[in-house]
Amino acid sequence: MNDVPLWRRFLRNRAAVGGLGVLLLVLAIALAGPALHPRGALTMAGRPFLWPGQNPRFPLGTDNLGRDVLSGLIEGARISLWVGSTAALSTILAGIIVGAASGSGTPGLDEGLMHLTEVFQTIPNLLFAILLVTILKPTLAHIVFAISAVSWPAVARIVRAEMLSLRNRDFVASCRMIGMGRMRIVLTQMLPNCLSSVIVMASLLVATSILAEAALSFLNLSDSNVMSWGRMVGNGRAALRQAWYLVAIPGGAIMLTVLALSLVGAGVNDALNPRLRDG
Repeated sequence: MNDVPLWRRFLRNRAAVGGLGVLLLVLAIALAGPALHPRGALTMAGRPFLWPGQNPRFPLGTDNLGRDVLSGLIEGARISLWVGSTAALSTILAGIIVGAASGSGTPGLDEGLMHLTEVFQTIPNLLFAILLVTILKPTLAHIVFAISAVSWPAVARIVRAEMLSLRNRDFVASCRMIGMGRMRIVLTQMLPNCLSSVIVMASLLVATSILAEAALSFLNLSDSNVMSWGRMVGNGRAALRQAWYLVAIPGGAIMLTVLALSLVGAGVNDALNPRLRDG
């Protein structure tokens, strides 16, 4: 089983392949959508509250201000994917740095960093993110920072646990015997062996970051100059009874994207750990 290439093990998981297909479709919409459908998401282009299919110019209808829902969906794909991927990358980098430093074996450093991690984990994530965005200013950069600030402890704990399990392995002891320094062992031997767990977690971090951005946008803590899926849901909630499609369309996009990311993450996990799948 271990001789089977990683990509083949992934392709055997039909759910993961389907999730990857949905993600590629969303990515294609985000990249090619503005060129194929150049109407701005914030432009008042027609009569308010046109239902999907009512006017050929607006296949998905218009919102309460006459803005094209399709344009918003396209721009929302770009914004939500950018926020999700950027926040996930920032979270992973911060978690790797803290987790690697904590698990490196430096006296006193592990205890101090774990106390810091516990402090962050005792604060409710959403409330902390709301506080940070409110204090800083609701811009995309600050939203990414807020999401990363509340998400890194989970990555740090995973990396630390992997580092502790590797610290007494034979190959690490051999590196010490030939005179390699602690930092070199951590960076070149131990940390690369921790990355499989982080890779599996990456897709889930993108999904949770998209959900966090949607929650902040729903609470009007988003950049007013851009249109995201969460902001579309927030804008449509006031007219939920009159035009439920304003919430259903972007909400469905969020649901499908997050589900696709979860399926891809599960597929990568099975591909990297075939014994889990076979068991």
